[in-house]
Parts: sequence; C-alpha cells; structure tokens
Amino acid sequence: MKSETKFVVRIEDKNYPASLKFGKIYRVVPDKKAAEHQMIRVVDESSEDYLYSQKSFAVIELPQLAEDAFMALA
Repeated sequence: MKSETKFVVRIEDKNYPASLKFGKIYRVVPDKKAAEHQMIRVVDESSEDYLYSQKSFAVIELPQLAEDAFMALA
C-alpha cells in the first residue's frame, strides 16, 4: 500500500464491528512503520486513528470533489 493513499473501503466484516463498518470508506493516516508490518492506520468510528490489518481494506480513489467533501468532515 502506498503511503500517499488517502482512502480505503472496508472489505472484511469479521473483526472490530464496533469500530469499523463493512463497506464504509475510511480516511488513511500515513504511517510508514505500520505499512512495514502490513498494517494501516485509519480514522475509525471513534473518530480516532488506529492500526488495522491492510487485508481488511481495499484502496480506493475518490473524485476530487468527493475527497474535498470527505476531508471537510475531518
């Protein structure tokens, strides 16, 4: 996963049901050290950033307008 990735969608529905919703888009917080361990730092349902397994997410690209709107919520 590239460190410049900004958004991912949740594709695994087994773990962390209170923290992550299946099919939801999450904002990525770049963390090179986490990436070295196949982890990704995302802002979850608590509005805090935590580490999760990369395999639970798929990288997505949003149109600029959608990205701007999403980031305005942060």
